[in-house]
Amino acid sequence: MQSIPEEVRSDLLIRLRRIEGQVRGVQRMLEADRDCYEVLQQLSAARSALQNVSLIFARRYALQCMNDREPGLTEEQLIEQLLAVLSKV
Repeated sequence: MQSIPEEVRSDLLIRLRRIEGQVRGVQRMLEADRDCYEVLQQLSAARSALQNVSLIFARRYALQCMNDREPGLTEEQLIEQLLAVLSKV
């Protein structure tokens, strides 16, 4: 697979650093015994942000793999592989 374009990589890294900050903030909130609702709200925001990063990356992966697929793999097989990875909980 080709590497992802620099502008996409940069955007993803910015988003991941922001998420990292959110998670550290949740740790500090727990250490400070903050209100449960506030902690849960921040956890939900971090989860949502990480989901968005996953979707952006999956889209890029799908677009590139459709063009650069291994010999013998159909588009349907690639889609099934992608969905299998995304559906793991």
